[in-house]
Amino acid sequence: MGVHPTAIVDPAARIHPDAEIGPYCIIGAEVEIGARTRLMGHLYIEGPTWIGEDNLFFPYSTVGVASQDLKYRGERTETRIGHRNRIREFVTIHRGTAGGGGLTEIGDDNLIMAYAHVAHDARIGSHCILGNAATLAGHVTIQDWAIIEAFSGVHQFCRIGRHAFVGGYSVITQDVLPYSMTVTPRESHLYGANRVGLERRGFPPEAIDALHKAFRLLRSDKLNTSQAVERIRAEVTQTAEIAELLEFIQTSERGIIK
Repeated sequence: MGVHPTAIVDPAARIHPDAEIGPYCIIGAEVEIGARTRLMGHLYIEGPTWIGEDNLFFPYSTVGVASQDLKYRGERTETRIGHRNRIREFVTIHRGTAGGGGLTEIGDDNLIMAYAHVAHDARIGSHCILGNAATLAGHVTIQDWAIIEAFSGVHQFCRIGRHAFVGGYSVITQDVLPYSMTVTPRESHLYGANRVGLERRGFPPEAIDALHKAFRLLRSDKLNTSQAVERIRAEVTQTAEIAELLEFIQTSERGIIK
């Protein structure tokens, strides 16, 4: 542990004694790095940025730099990254803007693969995976346990619900329902419950079956979303997951993928 002699660390940065700063890293002022976090080398980090404990950053990533939002005028904004994340090569994470709350935030236990982009004011929960070159536009919210496969793009202000799976090369322009599997052939469609992922995470069969029935109603060509919601309330077992699904639909501002 320690700071490699080729690294450049601003005197105002706060580096835990048990952190490791590898060769040719550049660490700016107001950057705080927690215990046992390791920067392998060739990283560039600007502040204000807070990074927790036990993270692993692979080479050539950029963290906490100014956003690409043309409205950004240099106001003080932040980046926060939690604990036990793995950030692979050439990832870009931009700090927040005044128009989005001033914060870009990543939770705990996430895997962000090579060339992924996390834009200004994005919020990523915990236990999420971003595949290679997955791209999050500004103000995107990724809820816990979601997976976004490689080369997928998420439009600004969209939400990806908990335990959702977004297939590779998808173009996401509306909210993705929790527990769902969404794939884009040319445009995104709801394919049903993320059954394999939910089984792996120990969801009971009755919860998965209820979600399967709910998604079947939502996909029906004979029902609009409001009608499908009414049928779900009347015909599907009202598990905690169904309650969360219905609440997610009701709070959607961009509409949902079906």
